[in-house]
Amino acid sequence: MKQDHCIQNQIPRRSFFQQVSTGIQGAALTWLLQQDLYAESKSKPHPETPSFGPQNQPRAKSVIHLFMNGGPSQMDLFDPKPLLDQFHGKQHFDKIAGEVEFPEQAGALMRSPFKFSQHGESGMWVSDVMPHLATQVDELTMIRSMYTTNLTHEPALYKIQSGSEFPGHPALGAWVSYGLGSENKNLPAYVVLDDPLGLPVNGIENWQAGFLPAQHQGTRFRATGSPVLNLKPGYDQPDAVSKLERDLITRLDKIHQRKHTHHHQLEARLSTYALAARMQIAASDALDLSQETAETQKMYGIGQPVTESYGRRCLIARRLIERGVRFVQLFINSQIWDTHSAIATSLKDACQRTDQPVAALLRDLKQRGLLDETLVMWGGEMGRLPIAQLSADKDERKSGRDHNKNALCTWMAGGGVKRGLTWGETDELGFAAVKNRVSVPDWHTTMLHLLGINHEELFIPRNGLNERLTGVGNHPRVIKEILA
Repeated sequence: MKQDHCIQNQIPRRSFFQQVSTGIQGAALTWLLQQDLYAESKSKPHPETPSFGPQNQPRAKSVIHLFMNGGPSQMDLFDPKPLLDQFHGKQHFDKIAGEVEFPEQAGALMRSPFKFSQHGESGMWVSDVMPHLATQVDELTMIRSMYTTNLTHEPALYKIQSGSEFPGHPALGAWVSYGLGSENKNLPAYVVLDDPLGLPVNGIENWQAGFLPAQHQGTRFRATGSPVLNLKPGYDQPDAVSKLERDLITRLDKIHQRKHTHHHQLEARLSTYALAARMQIAASDALDLSQETAETQKMYGIGQPVTESYGRRCLIARRLIERGVRFVQLFINSQIWDTHSAIATSLKDACQRTDQPVAALLRDLKQRGLLDETLVMWGGEMGRLPIAQLSADKDERKSGRDHNKNALCTWMAGGGVKRGLTWGETDELGFAAVKNRVSVPDWHTTMLHLLGINHEELFIPRNGLNERLTGVGNHPRVIKEILA
């Protein structure tokens, strides 16, 4: 009876150390136990999560991915098509009927409501809705000939983010984290700055780890308030007893982990807890924009209602890669680039929110000597069609453009790509990529190459296959023509 009573009143090990960690006796007991456990931990080292490291000479140390989810319209931003002006109003649906998601709303060919002009020494074409980016074109490699494999948002998002149209696969940043890790042990390798106004289509699956170890999933940082939920600073200077207690709990965790070596979720959870403790100060410092000058904040559009949110996130992205974060990814709420209607106003609104901050990021990185070692990527998951998508009342003033998987524009800057280059072409109406075509796996392969990673060497064994970002059995190529 007495023995049963003792068992019922056992307390968890963490509660035990909380109760004995005060006073001289607590410090002494913690120290003695720590010494015993330390001796054991040295005799049975725990294997670290594999990190492949660069196989080639890297041109970039980090990536900032400005993901414009929704599908920016190529013929209204970067790929002018004079024949759309010439044939405006001419029927074209019968020639592309199988490539239209909403055929009941299909209209005739539609010219762009925006004016194009050439900019910079490169003479790159940009429409008048992106006046700020137009000043930075000589830093860009503009890819006009990219294409994808699905014209529906959900699978197209999965494809661009993970290389597969299906859920459950690791995201871009997760693969980079798995392959290279972070250069700062106090910050995650993969950070996500999503929009406070809402999640993109597919939600948090956009930055999942999939079948990679869970610690490689994207860590969400908030642009305002506490950077990470339930993570509060203030423990950077613990007293001696608290520090001993933390160290002891860490060693107990490692002993427990060694007894369950096949439990990958446990490994991920313990790794996450340890990182969270280290982030208490580092994350708060990285997101403290009060350390930036008023001039810098103004350049990013901080303080202006339209650009405040995206400007803060672009500036935070720069501060994170300065501190060794490998992959920073920015999202837009919902689908502001999904311009099914009123493209003359909806596309302009999307550009007004992002154009100034993006241009400021490029300028700031270059001024600080960071652009050469940072690969900046801009683009969405699909493009748009050259025909109009009509409103229910057939009012042409409300027309937009439907989804298009056959052509989209994306650009890269810094990190080993050529400056002021326009690569690839679409057909005369902008419907399909026809020259120097770039697939999504080609794009992924090139990104990894610039980070020093051979896409074939970055894999994880799963169900008898070596799973890769670029897929199994595919033969993508590095787009060497765009490399500096």
